[in-house]
Amino acid sequence: MSCPYGCCELGAIGLSRNTDMKVMKFGGTSVGSAESILNVKKIVEAEQEPVIVVVSALGGITDRLIKTSQLALAGDISYLNEFEEMVSRHFNMIEAVIPEGENKENLCRIVRALLDELKSIYHGVYLIRDLSSKTSAAIVSYGERISSNIVAVLIDGAKWFDSRTFIKTEVKSGRSRLVSDLTNELVKQTFVELPKVSLVPGFISTDAESGEVTNLGRGGSDYTAAIIAAALDASVLEIWTDVDGFMTADPRVISTAYTINELSYVEAMELCNFGAKVVYPPTIYPVCVKNIPICIKNTFNPTNKGTIIKKDIEGDQKPIKGISSINGTSLITVSGLSMVGVIGVNRRIFSALAGNGISVFLVSQASSENSTSIGVRDEDAEAACHVLNTEFAKEIETGAMFHMKAESGLATVAIVGENMKHTPGIAGKLFGTLGRSGINVIACAQGASETNISFVVDGAHLRKTLNVIHDSFFLSEYQELNLFLCGVGTVGNSLISQLAGQREKLMKERGLKLKVVGIASGHNALFDREGIDLENYREQLMAAEPSNLERLRNEVIGMNIFNSVFVDCTASKEVAGLYQEFLEHNISVVAANKEAASADYSTYERLKSTARKRGVKFLFETNVGAGLPIIRTINDLLNSGDKILKIEAVLSGTLNYIFNKISADIPFSETVRLAKEEGYSEPDPRVDLSGKDVIRKLVILAREAGYQIEQSDVEKHLFVPDSFFTGTLEDFWKNLSSLDEDFEKQRKKLETENKRWRFVSKYENGKGVVELREVDIEHPFYNLEGSNNIILLTTERYKEYPMLIQGYGAGAAVTAAGVFADIMCVANV
Repeated sequence: MSCPYGCCELGAIGLSRNTDMKVMKFGGTSVGSAESILNVKKIVEAEQEPVIVVVSALGGITDRLIKTSQLALAGDISYLNEFEEMVSRHFNMIEAVIPEGENKENLCRIVRALLDELKSIYHGVYLIRDLSSKTSAAIVSYGERISSNIVAVLIDGAKWFDSRTFIKTEVKSGRSRLVSDLTNELVKQTFVELPKVSLVPGFISTDAESGEVTNLGRGGSDYTAAIIAAALDASVLEIWTDVDGFMTADPRVISTAYTINELSYVEAMELCNFGAKVVYPPTIYPVCVKNIPICIKNTFNPTNKGTIIKKDIEGDQKPIKGISSINGTSLITVSGLSMVGVIGVNRRIFSALAGNGISVFLVSQASSENSTSIGVRDEDAEAACHVLNTEFAKEIETGAMFHMKAESGLATVAIVGENMKHTPGIAGKLFGTLGRSGINVIACAQGASETNISFVVDGAHLRKTLNVIHDSFFLSEYQELNLFLCGVGTVGNSLISQLAGQREKLMKERGLKLKVVGIASGHNALFDREGIDLENYREQLMAAEPSNLERLRNEVIGMNIFNSVFVDCTASKEVAGLYQEFLEHNISVVAANKEAASADYSTYERLKSTARKRGVKFLFETNVGAGLPIIRTINDLLNSGDKILKIEAVLSGTLNYIFNKISADIPFSETVRLAKEEGYSEPDPRVDLSGKDVIRKLVILAREAGYQIEQSDVEKHLFVPDSFFTGTLEDFWKNLSSLDEDFEKQRKKLETENKRWRFVSKYENGKGVVELREVDIEHPFYNLEGSNNIILLTTERYKEYPMLIQGYGAGAAVTAAGVFADIMCVANV
């Protein structure tokens, strides 16, 4: 029989592989319920060759054993209640999975005897109020001793073996450590002849000298299985748990995380050491030495391929395999001028901490040697500071070193992959990506092996950090962009329709997932970081909580979600006032709203500068020309070294509609009314007729062309008397027809001269002007139809023949399409 996982026929040290035997370990969740334990039975009994099965205690029992012992130690009689619940748990399991008969009766006697022993130990702790490490080890051993007996009776043909007789430990540095040579010899002696199923309790062991019960530490059942597999040269070690294998990241945080098919031993060890709780870290070493593959499988999904851990991974191109993290990190910085060039300071740091049982999982030292930062768990931070302050008390007293303080509430993240050492620029891309997302790296570390880059961030940014990295390094199936949409009028509603219509195509063809996580109207606001269903967003929005500026700000910033874009489809000055804070929090802004880009120049420049510094986008293409690529074209010209000399344009679709519509049959007042009815003008047409909107557009274009200009700098020559802009809207409509006669006289004159009216914006030689002009048939603006816009750009390169951009300049659909295009620019696809 060959190895089913494609590994070498021979072990790394030349020993022959026992290809007729595998070791299978089932964790607490796998034996935690009647349903799961029956799955174990099916999985094991389906094996054709001999297997050794290692089991943990029933799910949650080890924690309960410890809790009950603490209650007994404290003299709390309620420990008896906890104990009786454990009794019920085990007998209920027996009742649920073991059929009636002699085997069940014998099992019940064994379990009752074990529980009686446990009860006596608890009673002794309760009476003398003392709980030694020896007694604690004895207490926690009962979980595996009982569960393994239950599973041994459940599985047909299983024989129970007591791991206490062959897993041996000794005390080193106050902890029980495996005695490898003795244990390996005893394992071989124990399993000379293998029954079809050998059932072994995991985790538990005995001291090699005293014979007292010890254990291999939390997660030690994995270690038990690895020790046996290595000693017997098994074909494979299978770890059965409640997940499909190692994931690219924590799926509770990253919904797009997926199972990693293959990992090297080194990669698996790095991920385990940094919080991936799939395998107990010491498990990997014994089987790695023997080149025995580890297969992670799901008891609840046994047909899934799982994750294979082995020495060599063929055809693997990804530089990063997975991301792991440790929350609850504290960073302690040991610093002082006396540290520079002094040999032995780091030895004192780590010796002092190790001597007090404090584990350090991250070290970062400046090349100047005047500071060393160490990462410990939050619960060890206070003790670590005390230990180090004591160790360096003399240096602190003389001022040669500084008092130690812990910075808590942090998180440590590690990216892992053996191919990083073959791929230049990984660290640069990593830190650049984090910086653009507004995530500050507090400390970092990377070994020369280049298989792990570890860094510390604020704990509040952990979720965002993991998502940013997962997305940026293409571990995710899709690049994800999270959108907050403000404004659901004609443009906003059209945009939502376009997003819904293009979603599947973008995912399939571009690998881009656009996820709307917030929608706000003038009345209500809806937020969901998992994404909003756009098919029925109106119903959801109507039922959502009331909306106001403060809530909008707090929700958008507070969600702290990666790759986020605020999309403003309103005309609100107040909403535009939120842009600065959004950009400062690394949230890109896409605006159909003209208020920000046309505000005072200092505001405009501050927004642009903040976006540049933060590495995010502030885009407002639709501020001018709806969906026409005007601003983008100007930027491209400037970025390529050209200079804009003159801008001449018709920028009001409303006014162009009016002056194209006016005729002998349709007077001026009627064209204005038609513009309103057909949705070309604002509800109050005076906004369009005042030229204010055109002035704002000209200011935006001039600024994007590199000129400093305010709205007040633009001259305006209007065609409607100032008196029409005062008073009520009703007065305006009542008096508008009084202008018809004069307009008709001028129109007839233009007709005879073969000319037309165009409301033109112009910027040249530092001067801006908007005015109604007469253009003849030779002018590019003459044949401008309907509500179209047209822009002429005269540049140093396009001087004799200016660049012309023409097309629809108004309308919800084209404006929404322009906003969509800006969103795609943020996505960089």
